[in-house]
Amino acid sequence: MSDSKKWAIVTGGSRGLGYETAKGLIAAGISVCIIGKDQERIEESAKTLGCSYRSVDVSDSKKFREVLTEITQDATSKGFEVLDVLVLAHGVMSDKMSKTLRTNDEEWRRTLSINLDAVFTAVNQLAPAMAEARKGRVVVYSACLGRMSGPGTHGGLAPYRISKAGVNAFVKNLSYETGLGARGFLVDAICPGHCRTDMGGEDAPRSAQEGAETAIWLATRDFDATKDKTGLLWEDRTVVDW
Repeated sequence: MSDSKKWAIVTGGSRGLGYETAKGLIAAGISVCIIGKDQERIEESAKTLGCSYRSVDVSDSKKFREVLTEITQDATSKGFEVLDVLVLAHGVMSDKMSKTLRTNDEEWRRTLSINLDAVFTAVNQLAPAMAEARKGRVVVYSACLGRMSGPGTHGGLAPYRISKAGVNAFVKNLSYETGLGARGFLVDAICPGHCRTDMGGEDAPRSAQEGAETAIWLATRDFDATKDKTGLLWEDRTVVDW
């Protein structure tokens, strides 16, 4: 899928996984607008990528919706149609000691407002037009720690784990609401693995580019509703149980 009239929005696009995803979409010929919280950093990243940008705190749902509306209006004025790709790569880790019985309201709300509530805000604001146009790809960065099965998924980091489990459930539910890809609208979650990002640390085994590869693939893959699937959690282009 390479078309200069296709366009995408990537949150968390100033660094790490979001930045690498935006870079990959641009390489595929898609116009991209990146969103980040840090004005200076998002501006610098956009300049390097050669794309447009907006700065906003995604946990502020009212301002986030306003910025998404501004981006859409700007794209329309430039001749673009309904959004083609939405990648939600923003995220925050909860405190290391934030077990369910040890965390507090502030830490709980901080983590879920960014990792889960902002996902709802973006999808609720942008995806209705995509689904109505019977097209579009939504890709949400989840995490292996959000899986309810598999090794290393028990105990600690409760707000983070639960927010990512919520992302997986959100994606599954939305896929059924929108016809499991039969109507042209796709929504998926990915586990990028432990990557060398600000959150993952410099000693992580995978690069951000490796972590972003599946998101880029999901956003650009050919899809046949008679045999291909959506509404799932993916890792390295493979469906994983969550």
